[in-house]
Amino acid sequence: MRRLDFQRKTRVIVVDDNYDHASGIRELINLENEYEVIANAGNANVAISLIKKYQPDIVLMDMNMPDVDGITAISKISELNLDTRIIVLTAYDDPDLIFRAMKLGAKGYILKTMASHQLIHALDEVSQGKIYLPNVLCSRFFEYFQNFEKNQQNASYEDENNLLNDLTNREEEVLSLLTQGVTYKGVAQKLFISETTVKTHVNNIFQKLQVNDRTQAVLYAINKGFLNRQKIKIAV
Repeated sequence: MRRLDFQRKTRVIVVDDNYDHASGIRELINLENEYEVIANAGNANVAISLIKKYQPDIVLMDMNMPDVDGITAISKISELNLDTRIIVLTAYDDPDLIFRAMKLGAKGYILKTMASHQLIHALDEVSQGKIYLPNVLCSRFFEYFQNFEKNQQNASYEDENNLLNDLTNREEEVLSLLTQGVTYKGVAQKLFISETTVKTHVNNIFQKLQVNDRTQAVLYAINKGFLNRQKIKIAV
């Protein structure tokens, strides 16, 4: 339902590096009495500066832009804590992209190929505090969302039941060297501890991982993604 008692025009900023497309959108929106495009931006950095300056009601955000992509831009705009609402206007119907955009704070998502009246409808809905997602994208979005939640729950369950979480930092260091094929003596030399201490750590590792020998411990570690965890720690 269109607003008939609107006193001030809803101010819109269009963010799109395609000048012709942005100009067309601007002309289309300005034909509506309720809306006014107050600025166009060809990249995210300019857009953020304009948003800080004018604090528009709505931003139409493209996803594929130079320098800073749309997802990053949405995140930065959300951090400004303004009342500005973001509608993604893009050529991409990837459900992962939709999910990430909405998760970061976008209030609407519409494809550039859709009819012009759908864009105006999206503006109407979002300006009234609603969420807008076209029917053609809804089913894909919610299917992706359900799968994402299921995967998150499974990952959480697996993490909670990962016996590697019980290892101390020193035991992780010992296990890391064992997975590289280093002998007990070699582990002792690399960690500057006695070989007896190494064997004590190894026995503790066996008990915590519920295995009987080095081979089983290494296989368990590999299957549970231990090597990737160690790479992340090194990177950090």
